[in-house]
Amino acid sequence: QVQLVESGGGSVQAGGSLRLSCVVSGNTYAMAWFRRAPGKEREGVAAIYAADYYADSVKGRFTISRDNAKNMLYLQMNNLNAEDTAMYYCTASAWGIPYGNAMLDPERYGYWGQGTQVTVSS
Repeated sequence: QVQLVESGGGSVQAGGSLRLSCVVSGNTYAMAWFRRAPGKEREGVAAIYAADYYADSVKGRFTISRDNAKNMLYLQMNNLNAEDTAMYYCTASAWGIPYGNAMLDPERYGYWGQGTQVTVSS
C-alpha cells in the first residue's frame, strides 16, 4: 500500500519560491505533481521516472526531484505567478510510464496525496 503526504505549501508573492515535499511510503515507480486551480481542470505539472518531464507552463521554473534513500519527492517552484495558485498533489504509479505526455496523464497514477495549497499573490 502506497501512502503520500505532501507539505510545503503556503502563500507567497509573485516572483517568490516554494518547495513542496512529499513523504512516500511503499514501492513506487513513476511519480508526479499535479495541481488543480479553482474552476479549472486538473493539470499535470511535473513527473519523474527515468527522466524528468514538465508541463510547458512550468518548464524552466519548476524542478522535480526524488530522494529514494529518504523516500521523498520534491517540487522546487521558482518565479511563481498568480496562475500557479492551486492545490498541489503528489502522485505515484506502481508501474513505469513511457517518457512524454503520458507522464502527465492523471489516469496513469493510482496513488494520490491529500494535497497542499499554494497561493501566489500578485
